[in-house]
Amino acid sequence: MPGPREVIRLENVWVQYDGRLVLENVDLTVRERDFMGIIGPNGGGKTTLLKVLLGLVSPARGRVTVLGRTPSEARRFVGYVPQHVEFDDDFPISVWEVAMMGRLGRRGLLKPYTEADRRMVAEALRHVDMLDHRDRQIGQLSGGERQRVYVARALASDPEILLLDEPTASVETRVVGGIYDVLEDLNRRVTIILVSHDIGVVSSYVKTIGCLNRRLIYHESKVITPDMLEAAYQCPVDLIAHGLPHRVLDVHESGEQ
Repeated sequence: MPGPREVIRLENVWVQYDGRLVLENVDLTVRERDFMGIIGPNGGGKTTLLKVLLGLVSPARGRVTVLGRTPSEARRFVGYVPQHVEFDDDFPISVWEVAMMGRLGRRGLLKPYTEADRRMVAEALRHVDMLDHRDRQIGQLSGGERQRVYVARALASDPEILLLDEPTASVETRVVGGIYDVLEDLNRRVTIILVSHDIGVVSSYVKTIGCLNRRLIYHESKVITPDMLEAAYQCPVDLIAHGLPHRVLDVHESGEQ
């Protein structure tokens, strides 16, 4: 029996910004309905990797295919939740209108929304438990509620792949688990790649984990070995389990924790 189909492939991908190497010799294969977590230090290239998959950044070397197409050609089949989404709290835009933006890639700017579009948006908001808030102003929501709306906006595009960049970075701790529960449910039909610093929570939900610091260390497994972490973070790292794994860094040569 053949395994799940390949939906993403990167071969020998190198990316530079202003002469600085950001990604180096990255090889990656992601299969349908994988839930991949990517961890690594700040500046390690995690957000850049997502932008490569979206066709927003072109590699200096290497080859990238998404759903058998170039990233630019495949972009309309990919949902994206960036790390920071800026809205003026006083701007009069509703939850419904924000989620409806997800249909623009399918309809175009000047084409009217259809009943099918409205059904898709309603289903996306229902999936993240925000349909009852459809008429609320986005600026009136909590951080966790806003993040659910941004996920709904991505889902409204009916993606085959969902990319999320630190989706819980500004979210209240008490609702983080709820967002991951939503993603776990979505993974039944959508391939997900999630960038996060939270090793403990990520390792509890994802199916596979990669460590990225310019170079990607990835074995199509969710096992995180000390060698993987040390290679990514450039310092010794231990994992200690107390219900969920926690990250502890050994003392550096400077004496700092």
